[in-house]
Amino acid sequence: MENTTFMELIRQNPHAITSISNPTDEMKLLAVNKNGLMLKHIKNPTKTMKQAAFANNSRAIEYIENPTEEMMQKAIMASWTNLEYLKNPSELAIKQALNQSGWAIKYVKSPSESLQLLAVSKNYDALRFIKEPSEPVQLAAIQHSYEALRYIKAPSAQAERLAILQNERALQWINDLTKAKILEFLAINFLVIKFVMKEISTDELQQVLQKELAKETVEEKYVRDFLNYSTIDKKSPIMAIDRLRLLDQYGSRTAKRIAVDEKLKLL
Repeated sequence: MENTTFMELIRQNPHAITSISNPTDEMKLLAVNKNGLMLKHIKNPTKTMKQAAFANNSRAIEYIENPTEEMMQKAIMASWTNLEYLKNPSELAIKQALNQSGWAIKYVKSPSESLQLLAVSKNYDALRFIKEPSEPVQLAAIQHSYEALRYIKAPSAQAERLAILQNERALQWINDLTKAKILEFLAINFLVIKFVMKEISTDELQQVLQKELAKETVEEKYVRDFLNYSTIDKKSPIMAIDRLRLLDQYGSRTAKRIAVDEKLKLL
């Protein structure tokens, strides 16, 4: 009679198993069938109990010692967050989780560079969970978004340049911004000027422009950005530069061709 009462209690509330001093196997099985996480409170569970608990709730894998590869795969398939509950996940389980979300890298102890690359290729901001990412990992993340730079405490020079090339707003996440760096970044992305106008002189800007516009390999975007940036003008009280004259004097054939095309667009 007592067992019947206990069984009914467990049916109504599986957590009741924690209040029963010596539950029978039948009670234990019922509890995990109703709530897989009750496996936590069961000593020496049988294989059947483990399977039942896992079938009810994939998170129950946290309480299963040495789960099979199949169990790990199913747990990750249910949710990449289940990687957190695997004490010794297989490489396959880790990759499966990372293919769902790069954020899963936070549950991987000492991840290899290849796993880090997989993580940032899925979500660039997985960088926030990677300590001291290598340059290849930094670059892979930034290729997805310049905003990845905000998660790198000590970015490589190449990572900074790539982020600036993608978007001038990356400048806000670059520490120790020296004059040399500013001039270097202006040569990569002219629109950096929007944030450094007060940091450089007209002569310094002209030197950068003369060098960059003289290149046959100058990027079309660079020339167009320069031509369309009206804050810089021969009559400007801020930065007086005659853009068309400078381009005519120092521009390469490539730069002049782009300039002509840009003028035609404005007609």
